[in-house]
Amino acid sequence: MDLNFSPEELAFRDEVRAFVAAHLPDDIQGRVRRGDESQVADDIRRWQKILHAHGWGAVMWPREFGGTGWDKTRQFLFEIECAAADAPIQLPFGLKMVAPVIMRYGTPEQQQRFLPRILDGSHWWCQGYSEPGSGSDLASLKTRAERDGDHYVVNGQKAWNTLGQHADWIFCLVRTDPDAKPQRGISFLLIDMRTPGIRLQPTRLLDGTYEVNEVFFDNVRVPVGNLVGEENAGWTCAKFLLGHERTNIAGIGASRRELARLRRMAAEAVRDGRPLAEDPVFAARIAQVALELRALEVTNLRVIFAEARQQAPGPEASMLKIRGTEILQRITELQVEALGARALEYEGDGEDVPRAVGQYMNLRKLSIYGGSNEIQRNIIAQMVLQL
Repeated sequence: MDLNFSPEELAFRDEVRAFVAAHLPDDIQGRVRRGDESQVADDIRRWQKILHAHGWGAVMWPREFGGTGWDKTRQFLFEIECAAADAPIQLPFGLKMVAPVIMRYGTPEQQQRFLPRILDGSHWWCQGYSEPGSGSDLASLKTRAERDGDHYVVNGQKAWNTLGQHADWIFCLVRTDPDAKPQRGISFLLIDMRTPGIRLQPTRLLDGTYEVNEVFFDNVRVPVGNLVGEENAGWTCAKFLLGHERTNIAGIGASRRELARLRRMAAEAVRDGRPLAEDPVFAARIAQVALELRALEVTNLRVIFAEARQQAPGPEASMLKIRGTEILQRITELQVEALGARALEYEGDGEDVPRAVGQYMNLRKLSIYGGSNEIQRNIIAQMVLQL
């Protein structure tokens, strides 16, 4: 297995690098570099429209749905270059999560209605999976959807809803058969966030930011035409979606960017009269996490190679999720250590202090959402050891 990039792939990488350098607005790049999320929704929408105008709005979609049709290697290179240039993320809830579900299980009418609006950035999607008491044990969810003629009437509560305050639509798992076994009585609904009866309550995070919400549904009427797949078969959609989410959480591009920032911070920090990067213990810790990141990247490339041979990923999605989140958390821990006492200022001079401290606190969640890393280890054990 040759994991080296071909000359054509390297030329493509250079094309992406040049495009991002020429078209990423300076103000957006500056905010991403500083960790300033004061205009995050506008920045994500603007960048999506720029990419869409160039034909790169959905690099992971097939051409038949308006995507680029790129193979996994080109997708990988595109995301690496965007992260390295401090471009904002492309919103994953629409592009990488609900869109593949609609492509696979949606009706032609649903595909024509929703996919173009995800592609051009006019619809912002959020996720309605977790509930109080139903996180990693998602099949225990209690939000109900009862059929009433041409509508479902939805009642219940969702938790840890990311960026729902900006959303136009939410995809939800709801219980449509309370008497069936947990996984068999769940359906997958698409719900307009402007529907009467929906209420958001902000959840303030450790760093004081407003990123997640609780979402309450009080007799919310949803057209039956917004059901994806068959009634009571939503668990199939849920598993399909989670496979995409867990692979995306690996975040190799973000880890590479933050590792480069860590090395710079260590070179600039002074301890006992010399740069921290020259301290053998701290240098060894940077080297260790760099080696682990390289191993993760090779594993990701192996998964890409297998998918090119039409081999569906199995436990690899969980492996990438576990190692990717742990590595990025470790890098942010080392960044805070490199700041030393300056980290206590939080609003200190320059961009390193607020960004590093903010990321450190915010990214504690990485090993929990998308299915906690403990759950991922159970999945690996079941798939590999068949326990």
